[in-house]
Amino acid sequence: MDTRLLQASSAADCATAVRLLAQGELVGVPTETVYGLAADARQPDAVQKIFAAKDRPHNHPLIVHLDSADQLPQWSTHLPPAASLLARAFWPGPLTLLLHKAPWVDATVTGGRDTIALRVPDHPVLLRIIAALGSGIAAPSANPHKRLSPTSATQVMASLEGRISAVLDGGPCRVGLESTIVDLTSPTPRILRSGPITREQLEAVLGQAVELPLRHNVSVPGNMQVHYQPHAPLHLLQRAPLLDYLQTHPQETLAALFLGDVPGGAAVATGRHCLALPQDKEGYARELYRRLHEADCLQPARILLETPPHEEAWLDVHDRLARAATHLPG
Repeated sequence: MDTRLLQASSAADCATAVRLLAQGELVGVPTETVYGLAADARQPDAVQKIFAAKDRPHNHPLIVHLDSADQLPQWSTHLPPAASLLARAFWPGPLTLLLHKAPWVDATVTGGRDTIALRVPDHPVLLRIIAALGSGIAAPSANPHKRLSPTSATQVMASLEGRISAVLDGGPCRVGLESTIVDLTSPTPRILRSGPITREQLEAVLGQAVELPLRHNVSVPGNMQVHYQPHAPLHLLQRAPLLDYLQTHPQETLAALFLGDVPGGAAVATGRHCLALPQDKEGYARELYRRLHEADCLQPARILLETPPHEEAWLDVHDRLARAATHLPG
């Protein structure tokens, strides 16, 4: 299959993306979080193609993207007051609501469950495409299962070219990490995946406590022990042990990602690739996957990443890194 690279700045290319989706094809699309692999959520055969393209388990549910909160009653049978409050406060934006699904929604989308994950993305081109399609778009991240999420069209093409019909290039993602997922199917809202919208923000809008379990067994996107991995082993280290490893393993080809700046003399041998990540949370989240993709493309023996701050605002970063990283041998 030839994968076409379309431009979001072209009205004709956007119309082509809508036509392909209507025909049951897959299109990589930009969102504010990460690039999604889109199919018409009302076409079960099209949705099935997502699982084949990604090698994703069929019992792992998908997020359905809508063009406005007005579409919620079409997809969910029960909308608690919290859904309206959160939609009004954070949509369009990186917040996904887990709700009871409408009876007609096919089990392919929900992984066989009676719940559905819904959000309105904050990307003007994607919103226009969803509206033109006249349906919801099922769209997990546009990458092979368990691999790094893509934040550019180039990254989507690198991993899925030949498996999907097209990729719509809308530029780099401005948020860079997947959405917060909040379960509204019980009286107490519960965060099932940490993301850019924090518990503090949710509680301020809802006027009630929001649960944030460190672990849970609810099947939602991202809740897998191993996920978001580069091809090279990824290891988290504080700065001093990271620098020590660079100095004591001169024969290894390594990529090192530092927080804020690259220390002088870090690249103490050939085959060392030292990159910097922003110190502020928003900038770090936006650049994390891009830098990990960049490091992975260098084909190092391993990637060393300086551990970011342990603060609640950084929970989504730590969630992704905990699933992606492995222990350093020895």
